[in-house]
Amino acid sequence: MVLNNKRGVLISALSAKDEARFWETVLVFIGVLIAYAPLLAGYDYLQKRLGLEWRRWLTERFVGDYFRDRAFYNVQQFQPDIDNPDQRIAEDVKNFTQQSLALLLVVISSTLQVVAFSGVLWGISKSLVGFLVLYALVGTLVTVLIFGQPLVRLNFEQLKREANFRFSLVRIRENAEAIAFYRGEAQEAQQINSRFMEAFENFKRLIIWELNLNVLTNAYEFIPFVLPAIVVAPAVFSGEIEVGKVSEAQGAFVRVFFSLNIIVARFQELTSFGAGIDRLYGFAEALNHIEGGEETGKVGEFGEAGEAGEEKAVERPIIHLKTAEHLVLQNFTLQTPNYQRTLIEDLSITVPEQTGLLIVGPSGCGKSSLLRAIAGLWISGSGTIQRPDLDHILFLPQKPYMIMGSLREQMLYPHAEHEIDDTTLKAALEKVNLADLAERFGGFEAVEEWGDVLSLGEQQRLTFARILLNRPDVVILDEATSALDLVNEAQLYDHLRHLGITFVSVGHRESLNEYHQNVLALAEDHTWTLKSLELTPG
Repeated sequence: MVLNNKRGVLISALSAKDEARFWETVLVFIGVLIAYAPLLAGYDYLQKRLGLEWRRWLTERFVGDYFRDRAFYNVQQFQPDIDNPDQRIAEDVKNFTQQSLALLLVVISSTLQVVAFSGVLWGISKSLVGFLVLYALVGTLVTVLIFGQPLVRLNFEQLKREANFRFSLVRIRENAEAIAFYRGEAQEAQQINSRFMEAFENFKRLIIWELNLNVLTNAYEFIPFVLPAIVVAPAVFSGEIEVGKVSEAQGAFVRVFFSLNIIVARFQELTSFGAGIDRLYGFAEALNHIEGGEETGKVGEFGEAGEAGEEKAVERPIIHLKTAEHLVLQNFTLQTPNYQRTLIEDLSITVPEQTGLLIVGPSGCGKSSLLRAIAGLWISGSGTIQRPDLDHILFLPQKPYMIMGSLREQMLYPHAEHEIDDTTLKAALEKVNLADLAERFGGFEAVEEWGDVLSLGEQQRLTFARILLNRPDVVILDEATSALDLVNEAQLYDHLRHLGITFVSVGHRESLNEYHQNVLALAEDHTWTLKSLELTPG
């Protein structure tokens, strides 16, 4: 406000050829500049630092909710509308925290400017104030009503399609070898180009709406630069006020106008901000719904958990999980998550401690689904599962999960906090026939893309080393030795038997019968049979 007033004084001093007044005003300008420059820089730094701290807090909260009760799995399996959760956590949170803080500070700054400059403007011309408020109100309503909904929708779609395009490129990196073996380059390139064109076409529609918005806002924002001079001119011509008052009135009018005009001036930014809020809100609702839905067993009328909304949710039977010393299934019936197909019906079985159970059956009969139920990933069905706490169970899938980290962290996963010396780690590698692995890559602190540098058989043996180091009470193996020869397979199962670990295996090899006391055979008609086997002495 001081600078705006002194700018008018400066012009009046030049018009009156008052040299002393002119240089006095210049000194005021310099003094204000010296004080204002570091304050402006500090203001910018403080805004960015606050935004960064807010992003850290909100990201940690979303990450916590995402991994709580394995919500990340449920979102992927049962919430197809929640696309690209990784992009929502990484990009949408960043944009939301930065933009919301910036908009808050703009609103505060605009409010202060309206208060400061309205008095100046009122003192020069009362009619200007009334016209200014009416003009800003009409412009805001026209902009919101015409452009609001289309721009929010297009920005929402743009965020989604850009995320889909990036995800398709990530998939190529993760599956490069399989694509190369299949020679699927043409189809993959076509799919990526298709994803890009979806984003491209949506962006074309978006910029057309932005063009129309810019035409309106440019014309709308031009008038305030001319109108104050027109209103004040008669008083200047009659000698009632100094010519510098024209500049002062114009400066005050523009400041108040753009303070009242923040919605129109930032409308494109606001629509993008609104689309980001929609995505984060939907994501947060999905996480909260999953957390509550698992406890109540509610699903939507279309089958998938939460698809139809809470008011349409109906009660469904669920499988109850209880903590016990060994694995027991009582009156267990397993259905698909949408409750449209029964996989296993009325199964009751006890797996005694330090014994092995082999699950066999044709593809699609529910073998892997039974393991998901034991892990608590699927609860659709009825009956009870008693099992040790999940911290004492280790699951080994057919395709081992190789984490991003060192060889030491790889071997100790999922309990990387355990402190185990190198001698013990070497002994574990020797037992799984990977004695030279640490030396081959430069020690246990070596970090590699383990899924790329190790063969599938080496990965399966490395995950068996996790059993030897973590010593779980129960191990669940889903074709975890499918890539191994019979000698390695026999040696690994022999380790399980000597450690006294209870293990449940899914597999097709007849050789697996030699290591298990019982075989559970599942059929496609959701029936089952259980038989005992005589073990070969190990």
